Amino acid sequence: MAFAVAGAAVMEPLVVDLAEGMRLEALTDRLYARRGGVDWTSALGLAAASGVLAVLGQGRIRQARSRIASLEGAKRNRANFGLIVLTGAALVILPLFAGKLTNELLANVGVFVLLALGLNVVVGLAGILDLGYVAFFAVGSYSAAVLTAATSPRINPELPWLVALIAVVIITGLVGLFIGAPVIRMRGDYLAIVTLGFGEIIRLLFLSDWLSGWFGGSQGITKIPGAGIFGLTSVAGTDPRRVFYLVLAFCAVSVYVSWRLERSRLGRAWTAVREDETVAEAMGINTVNVKLLAFVVGAILGSFSGAIFSAKVGSVFPNSFLILVSIVILVVVIFGGMGSIVGVIAGSAVLIGVLGGPKQPGLLAEFSEFKLLIYGALLIWMMLARPEGLIPSVRRSRELHQEEMAQDAWLRGQVEDDDGSGAQAAPTP
Repeated sequence: MAFAVAGAAVMEPLVVDLAEGMRLEALTDRLYARRGGVDWTSALGLAAASGVLAVLGQGRIRQARSRIASLEGAKRNRANFGLIVLTGAALVILPLFAGKLTNELLANVGVFVLLALGLNVVVGLAGILDLGYVAFFAVGSYSAAVLTAATSPRINPELPWLVALIAVVIITGLVGLFIGAPVIRMRGDYLAIVTLGFGEIIRLLFLSDWLSGWFGGSQGITKIPGAGIFGLTSVAGTDPRRVFYLVLAFCAVSVYVSWRLERSRLGRAWTAVREDETVAEAMGINTVNVKLLAFVVGAILGSFSGAIFSAKVGSVFPNSFLILVSIVILVVVIFGGMGSIVGVIAGSAVLIGVLGGPKQPGLLAEFSEFKLLIYGALLIWMMLARPEGLIPSVRRSRELHQEEMAQDAWLRGQVEDDDGSGAQAAPTP
C-alpha cells in the first residue's frame, strides 16, 4: 500500500492534467488532495489495482517477449514493427488529451532523448567517454538563435527555422570534427579529461566579451522565434503540444538513424573499437576515422536538441550549458543501458520525467534540491545491481555476462592452483 500511495503522490500532476483533458475531474476529486490528500480507501484501491496490473502485466510481457523471440526473422521484424507503430500512435494521441503541464513535460523529456541518443552513439556504441557533450548542445542552440532571431547582436538573417537547421547541422558537425580530431588518439582518463575541458571551453567562449558581439556574452540572445516545419509552427513557450510533436518527429528520425548505424558496417566497427581498440586496429579497422565519425554523428544528433531547445525556450544563455548537463545526459545513458536505443529512451523518461533535468522540473518538483543526490544514488545502485542498465541491448548484456563468467573462471583457476601448490609444498609426516 505504501508503494501505491507513493506512486499516486508522484504521479498526481500528470494524472490530474490528463484527467482534466479527458473530462474526468470527478476521478481526481475522489483520488487526490481536493479533500487533503490520498485517503485510505483510494490507497486500498490503488494497491489492489497496482497488484493486479503488476501480476497480469508481468506475465503478459514475458509471454509477449517469448513469443516474439520464438518467431522467425521476417515475422519477428513485423512484430517489432507493429509494436513501434502502436507506441508511435500512442505518443501522437496522448498530447491531444493532455494539458499544458503534461505536454511541457513530454517536450522536455524529448529534448533529453535527443541528447541521450547522440551521446549513446559516442559512449554506448563507440566506447568514447565524452564528458563535454554539452558543447554540441550549446553550439546547436546558439547557431539556431543567431540565424533565426532578429535580436542577434551582430548578424540577424532571420532565416526560417528549417533552413537554419540545415546550417546548424553543418556547423555542429564541423565543431565535432574540430573537437574530435585532437582527442581521438587519446584513451581512458586522458580522453575524458580533454573532452571535459572542451565542453567548458565552448561555454566560456559564448560567455566571453571577446565574442559578445556575436553571441551576446552574459546577456545571451533573447526573443528567439519558435520552430516551424511543415505547418507545425509554435511561438516559443506558448504551445508545448506543437513543440512536443516537433520533438517527437526528430526523435523518430534520430532513433531510425541510430538503429541503422548500429546494424551497419560502421556500427560493427564502433563495437570492435569499444571492445578492444588495439585488436580492432590489428584487424584493419581505421580506428581514427571510425572514432571521428562517432564524434560527428553524436554532434549532429545533439544539434537537433539544441535547435529545438532555443526555439522552445525563446532565449539562450551561457549558464544553460554547464558541465552538469553533460553529467546528467551520461547518467541517463548509463541508467537506461549503454548501446540500447530503447534503454536510453526509458532512462530519459524515468530520470528526466520524474526527477527533471538540470533546470527543468519533473514530476517530483518538490524534491528538486535533492535531485543530484538521487541521481548519484540511482547510478551507484545501477552499477552494483544491474551494470548493463535498465533495458540493455542484447549484445551489451551478453558481453557483460561473458566477462563476469570469464573472471569467475579465472578466479576459480587461481584458487585451485593455490590449493594444489599448497598441498604439494606441505611436508609429509
